Amino acid sequence: MTAHPSVTHPTYGNWRRPRRPGLGPFGMLGTVGVFGGLVLTLLFSLISLVAAVVVAVPVAMALTPLVVRTQDGRNLYQLLAVRVGWRRRRSKGSHIYVSGPLSQRPGGRFRPPGLLSRVTVSEGHDAYGRPFGVIHHNGRNMYSIVLGCEPDGGSLVDPDQVDVWVASWGDWLARLAHEPDLKGATVVVETAPDPGTRLALEVLPRVSPDAPPLARSVMEEVVRTYPAASSEMHTYITLTYRMPPGNKRAVEEIIADLAIRIPGLLSGLVGAGGGSAAPLSAERIAEVTRVAYDPAVASDVLHARTGQGGTGLEWEDAGPAAAVETVGAYHHDSGVSRTWQLTLAPRGTVRSGVLRGMLEPAAGTRRKRIALIYRPIDPATSARIVESDRRAAQFMASSGRGMVQARAASEIAATEQTAAEEASGAGLVEFSLMATITVDSAEQLPDAAVTLRNLQAGARVSMRPADRMQAAAFTCTLPLGILPWEYVMIPRDLQEAL
Repeated sequence: MTAHPSVTHPTYGNWRRPRRPGLGPFGMLGTVGVFGGLVLTLLFSLISLVAAVVVAVPVAMALTPLVVRTQDGRNLYQLLAVRVGWRRRRSKGSHIYVSGPLSQRPGGRFRPPGLLSRVTVSEGHDAYGRPFGVIHHNGRNMYSIVLGCEPDGGSLVDPDQVDVWVASWGDWLARLAHEPDLKGATVVVETAPDPGTRLALEVLPRVSPDAPPLARSVMEEVVRTYPAASSEMHTYITLTYRMPPGNKRAVEEIIADLAIRIPGLLSGLVGAGGGSAAPLSAERIAEVTRVAYDPAVASDVLHARTGQGGTGLEWEDAGPAAAVETVGAYHHDSGVSRTWQLTLAPRGTVRSGVLRGMLEPAAGTRRKRIALIYRPIDPATSARIVESDRRAAQFMASSGRGMVQARAASEIAATEQTAAEEASGAGLVEFSLMATITVDSAEQLPDAAVTLRNLQAGARVSMRPADRMQAAAFTCTLPLGILPWEYVMIPRDLQEAL
């Protein structure tokens, strides 16, 4: 991301989708198929024209789905794979989840479902003695830590200070590329109507029994009516690490290693406008997960945490009692959720508050989570990517004419700027965005879709529902370190070749 000077407020932009190798929309594998099909057709044409046609027609039919692509770059084969996977899950009954003492699951507890079924949570203490939870993704040898922060608001803040915060945040993201063994980072901003529990616990115990009835009634009315116009907001940053292959370090050693890194990570967040930041304990991680699956218990969890000092909730009981995934929604305990995925980032330049509308509370929703998923790229790979994009842009400019050449010229300017900034030490980060809206019933989902459509229009982004993948997408928006590219059936390198 690059800052552009402006007369009044700075603008930002220059994010680009990496160019796919290969010929046009075919990709690398499609390009190999095109040239292979041409060679076979020429060889069979030496026998007869009919034999050449017999070979050319199936090859063309096999390559045509690679040409037809959606707005986010998926071809027909990838769309078909999603539908086939959904039908397989339905046939196996894996889209329905039931837990608890009356279920057939061993242990009789309420373990989180799906991608979280094999996750375990441990706890350690950092250099300041603060407890922090470590999420272990069994089978992938990955560990995640969750940092909670209370960002400084942007209202009545000098634009120069906002510019400093944005620059510090970009520097913090750039440093993630140099963080050993880091595979991804997720920023989750969760908003929900304020149940008024904290206000009631703060005000009502302080009301004197000898207070005049009028004063007591006024305070009770304030406690009862004030939360209707307020909301609560939580910001979580999850960092996921993968231990090197063959590393047989004990869990205690890994926790001790992560404990050393936490103070440095927190100091960078404070400089980027993150406000007060602290790691989340294992109990707090379980509470966040529990409320996400059952929003109706949010006030009870908050009351227990603020009034009694803790809920005592364990990870094994943080999941839902029942959950059902449909094509366009995810039903879980007392809520129904729908998740959207980013298809197109804002074009051109934007200002620092471009996502403010999406991050603010939305009326008519039980809970809303906006997840920004980052994949830091190491310096060696960053240099290779920017040079590849630079050569591709130069080729397009030299081979085009008219308006195509003008657009290619702007591409050259963007790639040249990116290459110059990368050479001067800037980092390269891939990012995406996901949004989950939770409501009370399925009848409210159309209104939630309209709400998100209005929000994304103000943010200048384009999003699509994660149909037939709602359960997995819901999990990705939780601050639990689930990185989508680590859970795909087709390896990432092969997907890029497509």
